[in-house]
Amino acid sequence: MGEKVPLYDDFSESYDVMVDWRERLEREAPFFRRLFQLNNAHRVLDVGCATGGHVLRFAEMRLDAVGADPSAEMVRLAEERAGGRSGARFVQAGFGYLKERVGEIFDVVTCLGNTLPHALTRPDLERALRDMAAVLKPGGLLAIQQLNYDRILREKRRFLGVSSGMRSGVEHLFFRFYDYDGPRLTFNVVTLKKTDEKWEYRVGSTQLQAITRQDLAESLAAVGFESVRWFGSYSGEPFDPESSGDLVVIAAKS
Repeated sequence: MGEKVPLYDDFSESYDVMVDWRERLEREAPFFRRLFQLNNAHRVLDVGCATGGHVLRFAEMRLDAVGADPSAEMVRLAEERAGGRSGARFVQAGFGYLKERVGEIFDVVTCLGNTLPHALTRPDLERALRDMAAVLKPGGLLAIQQLNYDRILREKRRFLGVSSGMRSGVEHLFFRFYDYDGPRLTFNVVTLKKTDEKWEYRVGSTQLQAITRQDLAESLAAVGFESVRWFGSYSGEPFDPESSGDLVVIAAKS
Protein backbone atom coordinates (compact mmCIF):
# COMPACT_ATOMS: atom_id res chain seq x y z
CA MET A 1 0.00 0.00 0.00
CA GLY A 2 2.76 2.26 1.17
CA GLU A 3 1.79 5.90 0.47
CA LYS A 4 3.08 8.46 2.93
CA VAL A 5 0.79 11.40 3.67
CA PRO A 6 2.99 13.50 5.95
CA LEU A 7 0.55 16.19 7.14
CA TYR A 8 -2.23 13.72 7.86
CA ASP A 9 -0.04 10.92 9.21
CA ASP A 10 1.48 13.39 11.69
CA PHE A 11 -1.81 15.15 12.43
CA SER A 12 -3.95 12.02 12.81
CA GLU A 13 -3.76 11.83 16.62
CA SER A 14 -4.99 15.43 16.93
CA TYR A 15 -7.68 15.29 14.24
CA ASP A 16 -10.52 14.21 16.53
CA VAL A 17 -9.62 16.96 19.00
CA MET A 18 -9.99 19.61 16.29
CA VAL A 19 -13.24 18.26 14.77
CA ASP A 20 -16.42 18.46 16.84
CA TRP A 21 -17.87 15.27 15.38
CA ARG A 22 -21.05 15.31 17.47
CA GLU A 23 -22.11 18.77 16.31
CA ARG A 24 -20.96 18.20 12.74
CA LEU A 25 -22.72 14.86 12.22
CA GLU A 26 -25.97 16.05 13.78
CA ARG A 27 -25.96 19.10 11.50
CA GLU A 28 -25.22 17.05 8.38
CA ALA A 29 -27.44 14.03 9.11
CA PRO A 30 -30.68 15.33 7.47
CA PHE A 31 -28.82 15.98 4.20
CA PHE A 32 -27.43 12.45 4.08
CA ARG A 33 -30.72 10.83 5.06
CA ARG A 34 -32.39 12.57 2.10
CA LEU A 35 -29.51 11.62 -0.18
CA PHE A 36 -29.68 7.93 0.75
CA GLN A 37 -33.48 7.84 0.50
CA LEU A 38 -33.34 9.52 -2.91
CA ASN A 39 -31.10 6.73 -4.20
CA ASN A 40 -32.60 3.89 -2.12
CA ALA A 41 -28.99 3.40 -1.01
CA HIS A 42 -27.70 0.34 0.79
CA ARG A 43 -23.94 0.69 0.23
CA VAL A 44 -21.82 3.86 0.58
CA LEU A 45 -18.11 4.61 0.18
CA ASP A 46 -16.59 7.66 1.91
CA VAL A 47 -13.42 8.79 0.09
CA GLY A 48 -10.94 10.62 2.34
CA CYS A 49 -12.64 9.24 5.44
CA ALA A 50 -9.96 10.41 7.94
CA THR A 51 -10.79 8.91 11.36
CA GLY A 52 -14.09 7.52 10.12
CA GLY A 53 -16.74 9.78 11.65
CA HIS A 54 -19.00 9.76 8.59
CA VAL A 55 -18.55 6.04 8.00
CA LEU A 56 -19.65 5.24 11.55
CA ARG A 57 -22.70 7.52 11.24
CA PHE A 58 -23.62 5.92 7.90
CA ALA A 59 -23.34 2.49 9.53
CA GLU A 60 -25.70 3.73 12.27
CA MET A 61 -28.14 4.55 9.44
CA ARG A 62 -28.00 0.83 8.61
CA LEU A 63 -25.94 1.17 5.47
CA ASP A 64 -23.00 -1.00 4.53
CA ALA A 65 -20.36 1.73 4.86
CA VAL A 66 -16.73 1.63 3.71
CA GLY A 67 -14.14 4.35 4.32
CA ALA A 68 -11.03 4.90 2.19
CA ASP A 69 -8.10 7.14 3.08
CA PRO A 70 -4.50 7.30 1.80
CA SER A 71 -3.11 7.81 5.32
CA ALA A 72 -2.31 4.55 7.11
CA GLU A 73 -2.49 6.37 10.45
CA MET A 74 -5.95 7.74 9.72
CA VAL A 75 -7.15 4.25 8.74
CA ARG A 76 -5.62 2.75 11.89
CA LEU A 77 -7.42 5.28 14.08
CA ALA A 78 -10.69 4.79 12.18
CA GLU A 79 -10.51 1.03 12.75
CA GLU A 80 -9.70 1.61 16.42
CA ARG A 81 -12.63 3.98 16.74
CA ALA A 82 -14.98 1.52 15.01
CA GLY A 83 -13.99 -1.27 17.39
CA GLY A 84 -15.24 -3.98 15.04
CA ARG A 85 -18.67 -2.38 14.71
CA SER A 86 -20.90 -4.14 12.18
CA GLY A 87 -21.42 -2.35 8.87
CA ALA A 88 -18.24 -0.22 8.94
CA ARG A 89 -14.99 -1.14 7.19
CA PHE A 90 -11.86 0.79 6.22
CA VAL A 91 -9.32 0.52 3.40
CA GLN A 92 -6.08 2.41 2.80
CA ALA A 93 -6.63 3.92 -0.63
CA GLY A 94 -6.38 7.37 -2.13
CA PHE A 95 -7.47 8.91 -5.42
CA GLY A 96 -6.80 6.56 -8.33
CA TYR A 97 -6.72 3.42 -6.19
CA LEU A 98 -10.38 2.95 -5.28
CA LYS A 99 -11.25 0.49 -8.02
CA GLU A 100 -8.07 -1.50 -7.36
CA ARG A 101 -8.11 -1.59 -3.55
CA VAL A 102 -11.78 -1.30 -2.66
CA GLY A 103 -12.97 -3.27 -5.67
CA GLU A 104 -16.70 -3.10 -4.93
CA ILE A 105 -19.70 -1.23 -6.33
CA PHE A 106 -21.65 1.31 -4.28
CA ASP A 107 -24.96 3.15 -4.49
CA VAL A 108 -23.41 6.39 -3.19
CA VAL A 109 -19.84 7.70 -3.02
CA THR A 110 -19.07 10.67 -0.77
CA CYS A 111 -15.99 12.91 -0.84
CA LEU A 112 -16.30 15.36 2.04
CA GLY A 113 -14.34 17.71 4.28
CA ASN A 114 -12.47 19.53 1.50
CA THR A 115 -10.85 16.28 0.37
CA LEU A 116 -11.22 16.74 -3.40
CA PRO A 117 -8.82 19.76 -3.63
CA HIS A 118 -5.97 17.35 -2.81
CA ALA A 119 -6.17 16.45 -6.53
CA LEU A 120 -3.57 19.01 -7.56
CA THR A 121 -4.11 19.40 -11.33
CA ARG A 122 -7.05 19.21 -13.74
CA PRO A 123 -5.88 15.78 -15.01
CA ASP A 124 -5.54 14.62 -11.36
CA LEU A 125 -9.05 15.88 -10.63
CA GLU A 126 -10.54 14.05 -13.60
CA ARG A 127 -8.66 10.84 -12.72
CA ALA A 128 -10.02 11.06 -9.16
CA LEU A 129 -13.59 11.58 -10.39
CA ARG A 130 -13.24 8.78 -12.94
CA ASP A 131 -12.00 6.46 -10.19
CA MET A 132 -15.05 7.33 -8.05
CA ALA A 133 -17.32 6.68 -11.02
CA ALA A 134 -15.69 3.26 -11.45
CA VAL A 135 -16.98 2.13 -8.04
CA LEU A 136 -20.48 3.61 -8.50
CA LYS A 137 -23.42 1.69 -9.95
CA PRO A 138 -25.09 3.21 -13.06
CA GLY A 139 -27.30 6.01 -11.77
CA GLY A 140 -25.41 6.04 -8.47
CA LEU A 141 -24.81 9.36 -6.74
CA LEU A 142 -21.59 11.20 -5.97
CA ALA A 143 -21.73 13.76 -3.13
CA ILE A 144 -18.88 16.26 -2.80
CA GLN A 145 -18.36 18.90 -0.11
CA GLN A 146 -15.51 21.39 -0.26
CA LEU A 147 -14.86 25.03 0.54
CA ASN A 148 -16.08 27.73 -1.85
CA TYR A 149 -12.86 28.55 -3.68
CA ASP A 150 -14.58 31.06 -5.96
CA ARG A 151 -14.98 33.25 -2.88
CA ILE A 152 -11.64 32.35 -1.28
CA LEU A 153 -9.70 33.28 -4.45
CA ARG A 154 -11.67 36.48 -4.98
CA GLU A 155 -11.05 37.61 -1.40
CA LYS A 156 -7.47 36.25 -1.32
CA ARG A 157 -8.46 34.74 1.98
CA ARG A 158 -5.56 33.45 4.06
CA PHE A 159 -6.84 32.71 7.55
CA LEU A 160 -9.35 29.97 8.32
CA GLY A 161 -9.77 30.68 12.01
CA VAL A 162 -8.83 29.06 15.30
CA SER A 163 -10.39 25.99 16.91
CA SER A 164 -9.67 24.33 20.23
CA GLY A 165 -10.24 21.15 22.20
CA MET A 166 -9.09 19.03 25.13
CA ARG A 167 -7.66 15.53 25.25
CA SER A 168 -6.52 13.80 28.45
CA GLY A 169 -6.44 17.16 30.21
CA VAL A 170 -4.19 18.72 27.54
CA GLU A 171 -5.45 21.91 25.88
CA HIS A 172 -5.07 22.06 22.08
CA LEU A 173 -5.32 25.03 19.74
CA PHE A 174 -5.43 24.74 15.94
CA PHE A 175 -4.68 27.61 13.57
CA ARG A 176 -5.16 27.05 9.84
CA PHE A 177 -4.09 29.34 7.01
CA TYR A 178 -3.22 29.44 3.30
CA ASP A 179 -0.16 30.56 1.41
CA TYR A 180 -0.75 31.40 -2.25
CA ASP A 181 1.56 29.60 -4.66
CA GLY A 182 0.54 30.34 -8.25
CA PRO A 183 -2.45 28.16 -9.19
CA ARG A 184 -2.15 26.17 -5.96
CA LEU A 185 -2.61 26.89 -2.28
CA THR A 186 -0.40 25.68 0.53
CA PHE A 187 -2.62 24.66 3.44
CA ASN A 188 -0.90 25.04 6.82
CA VAL A 189 -2.00 23.73 10.21
CA VAL A 190 -0.34 24.98 13.40
CA THR A 191 -1.09 22.68 16.36
CA LEU A 192 -0.38 24.06 19.83
CA LYS A 193 -0.51 21.95 23.01
CA LYS A 194 -0.29 23.29 26.53
CA THR A 195 1.65 21.02 28.89
CA ASP A 196 3.03 22.02 32.31
CA GLU A 197 1.95 25.62 31.68
CA LYS A 198 4.09 25.75 28.52
CA TRP A 199 2.90 25.83 24.93
CA GLU A 200 4.45 23.47 22.39
CA TYR A 201 3.69 23.75 18.70
CA ARG A 202 4.02 21.86 15.46
CA VAL A 203 3.42 23.06 11.89
CA GLY A 204 2.32 20.84 9.00
CA SER A 205 1.57 21.75 5.39
CA THR A 206 0.20 20.27 2.20
CA GLN A 207 -0.74 21.61 -1.22
CA LEU A 208 -4.28 21.99 -2.53
CA GLN A 209 -5.87 22.89 -5.85
CA ALA A 210 -8.37 25.74 -5.48
CA ILE A 211 -11.18 24.01 -7.38
CA THR A 212 -13.84 26.48 -8.52
CA ARG A 213 -17.41 25.66 -9.48
CA GLN A 214 -16.51 25.97 -13.17
CA ASP A 215 -13.48 23.68 -12.73
CA LEU A 216 -15.64 21.05 -11.07
CA ALA A 217 -18.52 21.38 -13.54
CA GLU A 218 -16.19 20.87 -16.49
CA SER A 219 -14.44 17.89 -14.88
CA LEU A 220 -17.70 16.19 -13.84
CA ALA A 221 -19.01 16.52 -17.40
CA ALA A 222 -15.73 15.26 -18.86
CA VAL A 223 -15.93 11.97 -16.96
CA GLY A 224 -19.64 11.39 -17.57
CA PHE A 225 -21.50 12.65 -14.51
CA GLU A 226 -24.88 14.28 -15.13
CA SER A 227 -27.88 15.85 -13.36
CA VAL A 228 -25.50 17.95 -11.24
CA ARG A 229 -27.00 19.98 -8.39
CA TRP A 230 -25.10 22.75 -6.60
CA PHE A 231 -25.70 23.87 -3.00
CA GLY A 232 -24.11 26.40 -0.66
CA SER A 233 -24.22 24.16 2.40
CA TYR A 234 -25.74 20.97 3.75
CA SER A 235 -28.92 22.97 4.42
CA GLY A 236 -29.65 22.87 0.70
CA GLU A 237 -29.75 26.55 -0.30
CA PRO A 238 -28.50 27.34 -3.84
CA PHE A 239 -24.77 27.85 -4.24
CA ASP A 240 -23.70 31.51 -4.45
CA PRO A 241 -20.06 31.95 -5.51
CA GLU A 242 -20.00 35.38 -3.86
CA SER A 243 -21.25 34.42 -0.40
CA SER A 244 -21.50 30.65 0.20
CA GLY A 245 -19.04 29.17 2.66
CA ASP A 246 -19.11 25.73 1.05
CA LEU A 247 -19.73 24.10 -2.30
CA VAL A 248 -21.88 20.97 -1.94
CA VAL A 249 -22.51 18.94 -5.07
CA ILE A 250 -24.66 15.93 -5.96
CA ALA A 251 -24.07 14.30 -9.36
CA ALA A 252 -25.34 11.10 -10.95
CA LYS A 253 -23.24 8.54 -12.82
CA SER A 254 -24.57 8.24 -16.36
